[in-house]
Amino acid sequence: MGITPDTLPAALQAAAARYADRPAYAEGDAVTTFTDLLTRVRAVAAHYIDLGMSPGQRVGLWAPNSTEWVVAALAVTYAGGTLIPLNSRYTAHEVSDLLARSQAVLCVIADGFLGRTQIADLNALGSTARLLDLATLEEAEPSPTSLDEADRRAAAVRSGDVADILFTSGTTGRAKGAMSAHHQTIGTAAAWGSIGGVRAEDRYLVVNPFFHSFGYKAGIVVGLLTGACLYPMAMFDVVEVMALIEREQISVLPGAPTIFQQLLTSPQRSAHDLSSLRLAVTGAASVPVVLIEQMRARDGLAIEQVVTAFGMTEAVVVTMCRGDEPAEVVATTCGRAIPGMETRIGPGGELLVRGDYVMLGYLDDPAATAEAIDAEGWLHTGDVGVLDADGNLSITDRIKDMYISGGFNVYPAEVEQTLARLEGVVDCAVVGIPDKRLGEVGRAFVVRREPPVGPDEPMVAAFLKERLANYKVPKLITFIDVLPRNAMGKVLKTELRTSPLPEES
Repeated sequence: MGITPDTLPAALQAAAARYADRPAYAEGDAVTTFTDLLTRVRAVAAHYIDLGMSPGQRVGLWAPNSTEWVVAALAVTYAGGTLIPLNSRYTAHEVSDLLARSQAVLCVIADGFLGRTQIADLNALGSTARLLDLATLEEAEPSPTSLDEADRRAAAVRSGDVADILFTSGTTGRAKGAMSAHHQTIGTAAAWGSIGGVRAEDRYLVVNPFFHSFGYKAGIVVGLLTGACLYPMAMFDVVEVMALIEREQISVLPGAPTIFQQLLTSPQRSAHDLSSLRLAVTGAASVPVVLIEQMRARDGLAIEQVVTAFGMTEAVVVTMCRGDEPAEVVATTCGRAIPGMETRIGPGGELLVRGDYVMLGYLDDPAATAEAIDAEGWLHTGDVGVLDADGNLSITDRIKDMYISGGFNVYPAEVEQTLARLEGVVDCAVVGIPDKRLGEVGRAFVVRREPPVGPDEPMVAAFLKERLANYKVPKLITFIDVLPRNAMGKVLKTELRTSPLPEES
């Protein structure tokens, strides 16, 4: 890739100069070249400036994957701002809180996504950010003065400036904003693309959401650095994915293990030619050895290179398997540290990581930052792991209660705090339990006042669905008389995780 630019505006400009009329994005019949991408980003950046955005200010982006998402996002940093990607499944309550805490001046929204009224909902909650509809964002005609100012701001961005803030919940249940500098966002993407062997000829299907580092940094930014053409997908549909792979000769497909499990088990798989796939990167959950074998096997997906990786919002890419390693290593480990990062096992078996791509810190939360990153620069991940003789990492447990559902992190404390606000709920606890399709799903244990005062199951589910993204809503709700606790009053979640399911009782 030659010399790697150290800011996102510079990376976009370099991509336009190097790849010019090659396709950068393809959606249906619409193709955006790298030259087009730069033109569109400059225009939207100028529009932000016309709206009064100043360098260093923050802009939220609440929408599903699309080329328009990419344009809106890259325009934020081109205008000298900081991007705040927001989960497209979040409720207005969740987004309103994050916009207020981050003091965002603008928020670009895919109004109407999933049949909702996002802009109206945010306005009803008194959002102070100016709300822009993604569908009409590019209709504004920028002035030459604003275009010149956008270029000046793009040139003034420095590698150490904060490029983005990705919010991640913690054990307290309150989301924390992990801040990354431009050189970190680009450096992680460069390492990921290099180890994966992504190249300009690749056609890269992005089913990982852009609001997540997997879709944004290992997707959008990798595309800028390598010249690969990206195919954004707003919502995963296994039949649509297979048809797209065959029609467009997709060669790169990263995703959570559940995506590849669905491809392998789909009744329609034999009707589609998936032989163009050559690179798959998975992780975000434990990966069965047999899944890796089936992904590689001639009678499976026949993917030439399958790698696994470990990362987290606070350190986007920490370890990666290399593609020439045995299936057992790829499936049972997350690989070894990428260049610029190091790993070690600390007290209690906790995985500690340090290096170039550990976040700058949590937004406006020095106490949480100090708790996460010690004086020697080690990030305490909250995961229990082991390192083999070659430095390959295996995650064996989680210190935190977090579980992963369909590739998304779910923090029980956040669900519990929300559930506790429901009238009639006396006590509650949420745990993750195994699920064949999603890896894990939530199970809520609820102590309630006696009906009709206490809520029933539909009431609990409706209350949570209104306030939380759908993947956070527990699949099972179990009413019990009392939660098991130890002498210190801590809920014994191990007992809850092993509690018989209703059909087994």
